[in-house]
Formats: sequence, structure tokens, C-alpha cells
Amino acid sequence: MSFNAIFSLFLILTQLATSSSLTITDNLPTPYEVLAGYNFPIGVLPKGATGYELDKTTGKFRVYLNGSCSFSLEGSYQLKYKSTVSGYISENKLTDLSGVSVKVLFFWLNIVEVVRKGDELEFSVGLASADFPIDNFYECPQCGCGLNCNNVELVTKLRSNPLVSSF
Repeated sequence: MSFNAIFSLFLILTQLATSSSLTITDNLPTPYEVLAGYNFPIGVLPKGATGYELDKTTGKFRVYLNGSCSFSLEGSYQLKYKSTVSGYISENKLTDLSGVSVKVLFFWLNIVEVVRKGDELEFSVGLASADFPIDNFYECPQCGCGLNCNNVELVTKLRSNPLVSSF
């Protein structure tokens, strides 16, 4: 192999090693730490994230969970996460989400956007949205049992604004 070929191969491998795709290792931030870096509480993701990819220039991300996940919160809301959740992240905003849905009456609706507004998070399913206090999301829910695992109830109760706003 010529010197130019070896040098070109080295440059290509260096580019791959410094790409912005990240997976969980000892020296990289976890998906939960990345969320906190964009001013989101860690509880918008359930426990069990195994890795992620983030393009810091565009905000495009993918989070990988340990399989699909579903749970109820306070018996009122049923949530489902696919094994991959993706979208765009910026300060106080998650947009173009896919992989997260909520059951409303008898229908599953995709949560497409989450916006932090002060001490509240606004979850949008497109034409309708609902606001929840941010302190509901300081703990990560667990697949299967949410925040009430092992029949131990957490001090924080899920509180919501009973009014659902429409756009």
C-alpha cells in the first residue's frame, strides 16, 4: 500500500472516530445528562436507555431503549415508547418526535412535541396539548410499572392542568 493510500485510510478512520454519533460509555454523557443539558428533566425518558446518537449541529437525535416500553402514570395516562425514540432537540424544545405515544380515551396518539415553559412541560399530539408541572418528571418512570413500582408510591403525584388546549 502506498503512503497516500495509508494516509487517506487514516483520515477516513479519524473522521469516523470523531463523528457526533454517541453511545453510552464511561466517558460520554448518558441520554439523561444530554436531556438535562438542554434544560429538560430526566423523567421524560423511562429507565433503560442503552445508547443514543446526537448531531449537535442540527439537534437530530435517536435514543435507544432496552426494547419497547409501556406504563401507566397514576392510572390516568398510558404511555408507550418504541425501542427507538427520535426527533430534534434544542434548548427547552423536543420536536418532530417519533416513538412516543399516549392513550387518550380509546385512541393512541403520537406525542410530536414537548416544550418547556418555565416550570411546566407542554406535550403536544398535534392539534391538542396538555401542560404538566416539571416536578412530575424529576424521576424516570420504569417500564411496566411507571412511578409506582413494587407497590411503593412516590411522594410526587402526577398533576396536570385539567384543561386541554387546542391550537
